[in-house]
Amino acid sequence: MNTGMISSRYATALLKYVVETGNEEKVYRQVLALNASLKALPQLRSLIDNPMTVTDGQKFSLLVSALDGEEMADELQRFIRLVMKKRRMKLLRFMLLSFVSQYRETHNIKESRLITATPAPDLETRISEIVKERKGDSVLFEHRIDPGIIGGFIFEIDGLRLDASTASQLQSVRRQFIEKNRRIV
Repeated sequence: MNTGMISSRYATALLKYVVETGNEEKVYRQVLALNASLKALPQLRSLIDNPMTVTDGQKFSLLVSALDGEEMADELQRFIRLVMKKRRMKLLRFMLLSFVSQYRETHNIKESRLITATPAPDLETRISEIVKERKGDSVLFEHRIDPGIIGGFIFEIDGLRLDASTASQLQSVRRQFIEKNRRIV
């Protein structure tokens, strides 16, 4: 069984369905919430994956409760029931992750990581504006604070990394001194 191909096809079908119904934003938010719950709670993931532990109705109730009281979109309900009917619950998490990836690709949303020594909301806004201006894409930031970089920032997007941290610059100077000292001796 090809997990990636199956998950991708189900996710594509869900994306096409929610685009037709016009409810794609709500389903996207709910899929993100389900993904977060399945990632944070390994017990929930094992209950959903195992066909012998609980009934499909109980699994569905668990997934609905993972949305923190928000009513699940009809499209997502129908999708989950279809996955249950086809006995593919073990692949549900992969399907949801694939849906998020496809949604972001169709809406030109780039995922990025910004690491700074201190909180820097102005920097986040400025980088977002630059990316939107140059590529026309929206940017989702995962912002981490790491005092170990001393100052500056590290920005990653689409496999590219811009390291403008003080720690990396000090490391570069250190390497240059070591290299020069090797030549002298």
